[in-house]
Amino acid sequence: MYEIGNQEVQAIKKIISKGKLFRYLENSECDFFEKNYSKYLSIKHTALASSGTAALTAALVGLKIGPGDEVLIPAHTYMATAMSVLSVGAIPIIVDIDESLTIDPKALEDACGPLTRAAIVVHMWGTTCNMNAIMKIAKKKNLFVIEDACQGVGGGYEKKMLGTIGHVGAFSFNYYKNMTSGEGGAVVSNNKEIIERAKCAIDPCHFYWQGRKNSLKPFAANGSRASEFMGALLNVQLKRLPGMIKKMRAERNKILSSTQNLSNMGIKHSPLNSKNYDCGNYVFFKFNNTLDAEKFTSIFPAPIAGKTGRHNYTEWDQILLKEGSFHQSLNPYKLSQNKKCRMNYSKNMCKSSLEILDKTIMIPTDPKNTKKDINNTIRNIKRAALAYINKEHIKIKQKAIDKGKFDYSET
Repeated sequence: MYEIGNQEVQAIKKIISKGKLFRYLENSECDFFEKNYSKYLSIKHTALASSGTAALTAALVGLKIGPGDEVLIPAHTYMATAMSVLSVGAIPIIVDIDESLTIDPKALEDACGPLTRAAIVVHMWGTTCNMNAIMKIAKKKNLFVIEDACQGVGGGYEKKMLGTIGHVGAFSFNYYKNMTSGEGGAVVSNNKEIIERAKCAIDPCHFYWQGRKNSLKPFAANGSRASEFMGALLNVQLKRLPGMIKKMRAERNKILSSTQNLSNMGIKHSPLNSKNYDCGNYVFFKFNNTLDAEKFTSIFPAPIAGKTGRHNYTEWDQILLKEGSFHQSLNPYKLSQNKKCRMNYSKNMCKSSLEILDKTIMIPTDPKNTKKDINNTIRNIKRAALAYINKEHIKIKQKAIDKGKFDYSET
């Protein structure tokens, strides 16, 4: 969860006092951020966009994904992942997750068909996909890999930054991400052609402001460029990011090490694919069944992964109803090029995913938490575990001012 303060206020004041709000000007804040973010990620190219959804769509455009193509996506991700596939005329294929709450590599490989051209792998809730296994499969099956790192800003996988391992990465900077400009997103890649096509998808008029520096022919697209307000905020936020990630990861690991014995009570830690490099936004506990998870969360007010709304495929109405566009002539499910694509969806198509999600709870970390806060979280987890086992009637109250925080009082 992002931090924001006086530095951001001063950055916005500076933009207003300069009177230069458009990004294509000298000494652009957006240009400055793109260069800094590329350096931070150790990647060649970054292109800012107005949202994570716009960034995902631009990434697909960059790879020339379109009608006639299938794109594999996980059963647990924000619905924007699926919407971005439809927006380029392709067909999303929903794939099971594993207990890490990320796409199951075996299920991904099994789901590959003759029309499958790409996979969007999502680093959900700040944790990471099994990228080594995924990239091996991609090479074997000749797939493009798009990393949806919208919820993984600042995280890594085995010393590599999320978003830089696949062929192209997409990020979100909206209000609930590790770094924010209110709304915002970015596409990153080491491939210049991919990023130039992505830039055209983000702003088909960027040629007129920056000049034509390559042989890419411009094409029509919706505008989703960033503003100088976004750039200014992100340049400040980027300086905060490493320290925040370090604090959240340390808090998560402290809670994990202090709750290992709960496995004896049937409360186990969910597996992590890169414990020492991911974001550490949440601590995940898996229970033996849904009922046990619900009993625990009736005492300790943590969300159950299966009850996070549009993050689960069962809530993606546009997909289940095959309403892929506002106009039927543009609906990917009606296009002749997609006749041979797989389109069989149902709410029980990924039963394994639903079972995992309904018995997994998520306890958030916070970079602003003190040692006392963290120790009280651990105490309350253990207290709730004992009450859950002994069927005691206790309640840990939420703070009224912030539903994402808990009452850590000693009483």
